[in-house]
Amino acid sequence: MNESHFDVVISGGTVFDGDGGPGVRRDVGIVDGVVRAVSSDALDVGPDTEVIDATGQWIMPGFIDVHTHYDAEVLVGPGLVESVRHGVTTVLLGNCSLSTLYSTPVDIADLFSRVEALPRDHVLKAVDTHKTWDGPEEYIAALERLPLGPNIASLVGHSDLRAHVMGLDRSTDRSQKPTREETAQMSDALEKALDAGMLGMSTMTNPWDKLDGDRYRSRSLPSSYASWSEFRRLHKILRRRGRLLQSIPNLNTKYDMVFFLGAATGIGRRALKVSLLAAADAKASPWIHHIFGPLAAIVNGPGKGQFRWQHLPTTFDVYSDGIDLVVFEEFGSGRAALHLREELGRNELLKDEAYRRWFRADFEKKFSSRVWHRDFGDVIITECPDASVIGKNVAELAREQGIHVVDAFLDLVVEHGRKLRWHTTIANHRRKQMDKLITKPGVTVGFSDAGAHLRNMAFYNFGIRLLRRVHDAHESFLTVGQAAHKLSGELADFYGVDTGHLRLGDRADIVVVNPAGLTDEVDAYNEESMPEFSGLSRMVNRNDDAVTATLIGGRVVYREGRFASWFGVSERAGRFLRAGVRTPAATTVSV
Repeated sequence: MNESHFDVVISGGTVFDGDGGPGVRRDVGIVDGVVRAVSSDALDVGPDTEVIDATGQWIMPGFIDVHTHYDAEVLVGPGLVESVRHGVTTVLLGNCSLSTLYSTPVDIADLFSRVEALPRDHVLKAVDTHKTWDGPEEYIAALERLPLGPNIASLVGHSDLRAHVMGLDRSTDRSQKPTREETAQMSDALEKALDAGMLGMSTMTNPWDKLDGDRYRSRSLPSSYASWSEFRRLHKILRRRGRLLQSIPNLNTKYDMVFFLGAATGIGRRALKVSLLAAADAKASPWIHHIFGPLAAIVNGPGKGQFRWQHLPTTFDVYSDGIDLVVFEEFGSGRAALHLREELGRNELLKDEAYRRWFRADFEKKFSSRVWHRDFGDVIITECPDASVIGKNVAELAREQGIHVVDAFLDLVVEHGRKLRWHTTIANHRRKQMDKLITKPGVTVGFSDAGAHLRNMAFYNFGIRLLRRVHDAHESFLTVGQAAHKLSGELADFYGVDTGHLRLGDRADIVVVNPAGLTDEVDAYNEESMPEFSGLSRMVNRNDDAVTATLIGGRVVYREGRFASWFGVSERAGRFLRAGVRTPAATTVSV
């Protein structure tokens, strides 16, 4: 083709268009951020054309991360480099009832920090410094004044709505109900967010997630106090507008899962799009993986619904410094310890024998609701000032000392505090079951939690991990094309955003993946300093041989282990993607 004005040409690779079909050998030509050629013939290049040789590699739509908590980080580190370097070109904010749209900076810090294991002082500083908006249109404008790396889409958080209208105190007091006027204000605020282009609303009914700060510390998130009538009123708006509801059910009672499944049905009415956490093969409930496919099939088949589970397509490994891990919120004694922020006061509690009896009783309950398997034989110590315990599991140490396993763990925490670092696997530990889950209709890729739990887990490269599994399995459970679809087009179509496909006329949000780089390094443990949060060392992924290049809006932002000099600093690559709106690429926008 005689298009010498191509800005970028990706040559010689196998193109997967995001629709799930097989790959084809093609060259891709990009002009002004848009795919202008997908050709079996070599494309002509001009003197200023940037050429990426993708011979032997995969060219596919950039990955979409529908479950992040980058809401504060994007304000101080708008490049969101940990995701982009792994081929993510679009991220969704506003999950789990949390957003920064309406509430005050102090309330936002209290809402986000403990739930998502983020340093409260840094969340507060980021939001307090940058929050210039009073509503959704101003919020979007503020984001687009930043040198955004990836595209941004967002939900509005139900807890954000409640705290904004009722105040954080009343919205987390079970004796308080919203007045008729306040209910109308919440509905109006949701409508305004949807008018601006938010994809929908997120909520939370699980009471384990707690507030940070000193004012209302350890109360559950505001949306968990909402009545069913409040939910139904807000759902009615979402259903009428064709927008999405994202939620986590109450993991104590579980019965409200039926409510969300029912809300998604479309018998005699318009179906509500519902995305629910989380389809997983949990160690704590080794049978539970069987239910996700059938439940989705019932809702989406006879129920004429639009229901999707979110599934993390990799082993769910977590780390903890001392006792600072969200799984301890599952039971009363764990919550009591996490309520105390100061290590000295916490240690006094952990040494108390009455407290230890309480902890042991909680730990040994056979039929309590849980995500964590509570098996200290599966807790491996990875770092500790006492080098003799590194590499051992806590149950092994308890046997050596002749004490209860809970006492062995608490003794270590009291002695070493946050210098004790340990690892366990929560879910998706059986490859066969994980392979089955990802292929179930109604199960979509999600739940990376990127931007949260900075010291606990790192799934920024979730897409690369899925592609490695597919490659290593010789496409026995998914083809590469089907995996690309699950990471891009399937999500874009369900959530209603203008990205996720690689066809003529589409936005050029693209990742080039080198299958030769899908090595053991994909799953390796790494840490990296986080300058946005005063040098905090967070868990990251560092498998830079897997992604040759990431393009956002047609611009090569990352290539062969290096970011463009302007990326995340002086120019904007991504855009805010509004629901159902065709969005032009942000070509060479300085900020």
